[in-house]
Amino acid sequence: VQLQASGGGLVQAGGSLRLSCAASGRTSSVYTMGWFRQAPGKEREFVAAIWWSGSGTYYTDSVKGRFTISRDNAKNTVYLQMNSLKPDDTAVYYCAASSMLITPQRAPGYDRWGRGTLVTVSS
Repeated sequence: VQLQASGGGLVQAGGSLRLSCAASGRTSSVYTMGWFRQAPGKEREFVAAIWWSGSGTYYTDSVKGRFTISRDNAKNTVYLQMNSLKPDDTAVYYCAASSMLITPQRAPGYDRWGRGTLVTVSS
């Protein structure tokens, strides 16, 4: 499975962005798709995840109520709608896929990673 993330950019605080992660290849093997982010000087952290089939979604506490993860199986694409953005959301955002049943919040469980897309939120 190959992953291509897009949609990052520069936005003012309070604004919105929608990230996309297009999956190609053997997508039938995907169980979970996740978004992680890494801010300068910080470790990569979990943001959100969604089951490739079914309705389960997961969010880190800091983005609950502001971010929404969704998927379009017909397009093999996962989205991260980010609203009410804050300067603290500034980071490189990565999408990831797992071919196994995993704990969605744990990065080591994902075996495919896309290149990151930079989100910068100005104050």
